Amino acid sequence: MAIITIAEIIGLIVITLYIGYIFTGIVRIRPKTVYDIMNPRKLDLRDFKFAILVSAPAVILHELSHKFVAMLLGYSATFQAFYSSTFTLILAGISIVLKAIGSPFILIVPGFVQIASVTDPISYRLIAFAGPFINLLLWLTATLMLKYIQNLKRNQMVFLAITKQINMWLFIFNMLPLFPLDGSKVLFGP
Repeated sequence: MAIITIAEIIGLIVITLYIGYIFTGIVRIRPKTVYDIMNPRKLDLRDFKFAILVSAPAVILHELSHKFVAMLLGYSATFQAFYSSTFTLILAGISIVLKAIGSPFILIVPGFVQIASVTDPISYRLIAFAGPFINLLLWLTATLMLKYIQNLKRNQMVFLAITKQINMWLFIFNMLPLFPLDGSKVLFGP
C-alpha cells in the first residue's frame, strides 16, 4: 500500500487553498489600516499566502497524523478531502458561505481519514488522539519559541503567535467529548 496516493495529494492541495480562503482576513500579515477599510479587496493575495502558511500546517498535519498512526498500527487509512462525502461537502459549502457573508463564525471542514475497521480500543483511541496531539505539540512549540527565542522579527512573532492560537483552539475544540470530534473517540472508544 502506498504511503500517500495522488488523490490524497490533490485533496491536500485543495484543502490548503480552502483553509487559506477561510482564514484570509482572520489572520493578517499586517494590521488593517483605514485605507484597507475604505478600499476593501475581495481577496488580498499576501494575506491569502500568509493564511495558508500559518493555518494549513495545523489542519493538514492533524489529519495526516491520524492516517500515519493508523498505518503504523497496521490499519489501512486514506485521507478523504471534504468533497469526498456529501455531508462534508455541504459543511464545507456552508463554511465558504459564512466566510463570504462576513460571518464572525468560522467552520473548518477539511475532510477526514477513512480507516478500515479498528476494533482494538487502544488503537482506536491512539489514532483519534494523534490529530489533537499534533496540535498540542505545535501549540506548545510556538509558545516556547515565543517565550525563549530572543530577537525574533515582527513577522516571525506574528507567525508564531497566530500558530499558537490556531493550534490551541484546534486542540481544545477537537478534544471536546462530542461526536464526531476526536475527544469523544478518545474518551468513549469504539
